[in-house]
Amino acid sequence: MGDFLTGVEGGLTIDWATMPTYNTVMSVAAGAGLLLVVALGRALLRGGRIVPDGWALAFGALGLLLATTGLHMTLTWPLAAGGFPFDNIVFGEPSLVFGVLLLAASLYLWKRGEALNTHENPAAHAARVAGPLSVLVFGIGLAAFGIAAAGWAFMLFAAPPQEPISGVFGAYPWLEATFISGLYVLVGVGAVLFPFGLRSLGSGLWTVIGVAWGVAGAAFLLFGALNYYTHIGLVINTM
Repeated sequence: MGDFLTGVEGGLTIDWATMPTYNTVMSVAAGAGLLLVVALGRALLRGGRIVPDGWALAFGALGLLLATTGLHMTLTWPLAAGGFPFDNIVFGEPSLVFGVLLLAASLYLWKRGEALNTHENPAAHAARVAGPLSVLVFGIGLAAFGIAAAGWAFMLFAAPPQEPISGVFGAYPWLEATFISGLYVLVGVGAVLFPFGLRSLGSGLWTVIGVAWGVAGAAFLLFGALNYYTHIGLVINTM
């Protein structure tokens, strides 16, 4: 694993000065972002009025968090002094893309959001606006499937035994690999269906998209919040 990670008296020590780890806030922000996208989509499909400034602020805050941390992680190659270079691909790049998409949505809602309230069919208007970006959403959905497949194939995401709670399952790497990869599959399903949903607003595709992103969003948010405890414990146990 390199000089930053060595065994001491049968234990594990990590040089945290050379191993940045901040997927905690990324997970919480990504989960919140998915949940808010589902909530906004539901409001538009039901024809309800929205407060564009509030949505712009929410998407802007989450987009800034994800874009900055995702950009830093993506450009820091390899992350963690060579120990886990796949983190750049698995966490950094999807967070960067999602963050930029949220920032774009925030800018539109801030400048043009009121048009969604005055248009006779707000969902149809939003679909036309989002149409060009749906190509990128579709592409990152395929990427999410690739990440999920890699997680299963190479048994990624397993926590070391020094990490509280998650480390209990370290002897069963397939368990956490299945959990995290399953979340990426849900994100991928929603993203791949998104362009088709824009062309068929009255179809059941939106129920599938909403459930997939809603479940994944709640899981990412709660798992990220849990990791604030488990990652602090890992740092303390491996200093």
